[in-house]
Amino acid sequence: MCNRHMRIHRYDKYHEVLRAELRSIRLAAKLTQVQLADRLNTTQVFISKYERGERNLDFIEVLQICSTCGYDPMKLIKKMKVDHK
Repeated sequence: MCNRHMRIHRYDKYHEVLRAELRSIRLAAKLTQVQLADRLNTTQVFISKYERGERNLDFIEVLQICSTCGYDPMKLIKKMKVDHK
């Protein structure tokens, strides 16, 4: 297995937590995937893929999702508790 795949596998649990949190944030904002996609000027497929783990998000995308849902991204960062070791 190459290092790239090991690195991704190492953080799988964090990606899973992030996906679950972002979905919860969307639902708490009472938005469907379609509504969130419209507000982000993207597609429902994009939302579905990151919520199912078929696509990872970059930091800016996470910030945009939080902002669109009216959620403080600092709360999300605090919840993540990523182990840096």
